[in-house]
Amino acid sequence: MSILAATPYLILNGRADEAIAHYQHALGTTTTSLQRFGDNNPNCPEALRNNVMHAELKAGHGTLMLSDGPGAAPPPPAGAVNVALHMNDEAQARRSFEILADGGTVFQPLMDAPWGALFGAVIDRYGVSWMFNCEKQPA
Repeated sequence: MSILAATPYLILNGRADEAIAHYQHALGTTTTSLQRFGDNNPNCPEALRNNVMHAELKAGHGTLMLSDGPGAAPPPPAGAVNVALHMNDEAQARRSFEILADGGTVFQPLMDAPWGALFGAVIDRYGVSWMFNCEKQPA
């Protein structure tokens, strides 16, 4: 099996900073990664520059991932959860993605991402949101 972990990914519609502080207080999480939309994109609209693009919180032995959401697309309802799959087999990632996309909606086609992985997102026929992140293997 090529799935290494299934991680909750919370989309918080512009309230990510507030949620990070709340989860630190309520759960004792620590922020291990935080990237804002404007950090690496000089063309980012000013209104989105400070929004959280991606954050990872250490929660005990697990991880919570979160974001303010995709600024250009209509945001999902607050509290929506995506299942983030971390994989290391590109062929398996592509097969799984295609199966989940059948009868569903591809939000982001699988493609090479700036962080060096294969990334894509799909909402399956049951309304479950899946995010795929597959480690690229050295050639």
